[in-house]
Amino acid sequence: MSKTEAPEGTTEAPEGTTEVREDSDLGAAGAKLSTAPRERDESPNLPRLGVIGWVRWFWRQLTSMRVALILLLMLSLGAIPGSLIPQNNVDELKVQDFMDRHTTLAPLYDKLQLFDVYSSVWFSAIYILLFVSLIGCIVPRTWQFVGQLRGRPPGAPKKLTRLPAYTTWRTEAEPEQVHEAALAMLKQRRFRAHTAGSGAGGSVAAEKGYLREAGNLLFHIALIVMLIAFAAGQLFKSEGGKLVMEGDGFANTLSQYDDFKSGSLYDTDDLAPFSFKLDNFVGTYQEKGPNRGTARTYRADVTYSEGADGAEKKKSIEVNKPLDVDGSKVYLIGHGFAPAVTVRDGKGKVVYRASVPVLPIDQNGTATGAIKVMDGYRDKNGRPDQLGFNAFFVPTFAGVGKGQMFSQFPAPNYPVLALSAYHGSLGVNSGVPQNVYQLDTRKMTKFKDAKGELLKQRLRPGETMKLPDGAGSITFEKDLKEWATFQISQQPGTKWALAGAIGAVVGLAGSLFIQRRRVWVRAVRGADGVTVVEMAGLGRSESAKVPEELSQLAAQLHDQAPTAPAQDPDAEATSGSDAATDPDVVPAEGAEK
Repeated sequence: MSKTEAPEGTTEAPEGTTEVREDSDLGAAGAKLSTAPRERDESPNLPRLGVIGWVRWFWRQLTSMRVALILLLMLSLGAIPGSLIPQNNVDELKVQDFMDRHTTLAPLYDKLQLFDVYSSVWFSAIYILLFVSLIGCIVPRTWQFVGQLRGRPPGAPKKLTRLPAYTTWRTEAEPEQVHEAALAMLKQRRFRAHTAGSGAGGSVAAEKGYLREAGNLLFHIALIVMLIAFAAGQLFKSEGGKLVMEGDGFANTLSQYDDFKSGSLYDTDDLAPFSFKLDNFVGTYQEKGPNRGTARTYRADVTYSEGADGAEKKKSIEVNKPLDVDGSKVYLIGHGFAPAVTVRDGKGKVVYRASVPVLPIDQNGTATGAIKVMDGYRDKNGRPDQLGFNAFFVPTFAGVGKGQMFSQFPAPNYPVLALSAYHGSLGVNSGVPQNVYQLDTRKMTKFKDAKGELLKQRLRPGETMKLPDGAGSITFEKDLKEWATFQISQQPGTKWALAGAIGAVVGLAGSLFIQRRRVWVRAVRGADGVTVVEMAGLGRSESAKVPEELSQLAAQLHDQAPTAPAQDPDAEATSGSDAATDPDVVPAEGAEK
């Protein structure tokens, strides 16, 4: 995976220089086991660089492994604030709350774009530089790797004893027979092999493990694919939320969303044309044991259709099973209740009737909300007025005197609605946006009970709270509806990101567990007429597997070219003292450890 690894068979110069040279004894045999670019020879006494020279220097630095690792580290560190600090593209309310609570830090964070980390200038700069660095590394390495695949393994070096794994023995077989047997054996073991040279200088050269470099390149390409997918997802994504009550529906148009966010290049005309209706929400919960209250069934049954005139289809949406329609995914992300209330004026006229959704504040369904009567109500004197009620709902009430007003279970086993009443200006005509689940009482007057306190009452389904002085009443109806919140997302590039992640894992595994290595077999006739067989192996990196594999190959070749019978000492000395009678692989004298 490294971009700047020196090829096998090279030696490093003394500290303070960047000289890298090929071992003169190994020559081409020890070169190009890697496609990593070589370091340039840069002497401290070079002439002054011009503009082109500086550009080349900057490019070499940018495409080096050292800089790529630094950029990856910076990208990882830069993503940390995005997970710790509220982000505008995720939750603007949390950002505003953070600004209100941290008046000193917030302006500094805003200047540093920490509320918009992933679209900030500095994060984009790191991202683009990393992208360019990877491409600048991959392109030349790919062409070099293709060239290696089209070529042949280099011939054997002059001194095989210089290689890390080496063995030799003497045999009565002819050199040509040994070469033919070695060539067939290596091809059978899936080496790329050929006969290099002819005559006394001939040998069999073989190479294996090209998938290591292929995995290395695959890993880098997969990273680029993931970066592109991430960029496409941020630029062309759309995400919106919608609360839908049972019996109501949703059409995928911009005006239907409760909130909507999109990437900078997203066009709202690209919203997929579909609609759905929430038929029923089904929620069942564990009733006993330590997991009491845990959801066992959490499902929204919907009827949906694609396009303006598409056929209606049924679908059940669950937490990890979204509705996938025309490139958009509809996720079920929340659930709650909507108490049905009826408000009447002092003359008994119905001025408001609706199911009002309330927002849960705990896992047992305790919820808060607001009921706002903006039009149609008149006080006892006939003047137009507005009513407001703070609502506190519990699906399962513990009972009077059995604790606070908090739900004991998420199912509606004993629903209770607690209300407090106000009248006056709701502030909806001021032009300032309001939270529909909160009541602004700054310009409102409390309804008071007989003790002069704020009028409050707990209601069971079917019960009514009467307002004082003939101002009217509010009834908690028995029709308790449920609602579900959905997230509708278009996230292009997710499949490419998944493919890139899988490719990165596969490529990394290949580059870590596959070793590229070369094997040479040379057979020459000695002065006494007996053939001397030499075998040697070289890996891209030091590993015990190279000697082990060479030992297996030598044993297999030894079966076809067995050791010659022992001769008298004078003949053995004449043939060379390095001729062995057993093809055990040992590090040769002077070989790299």
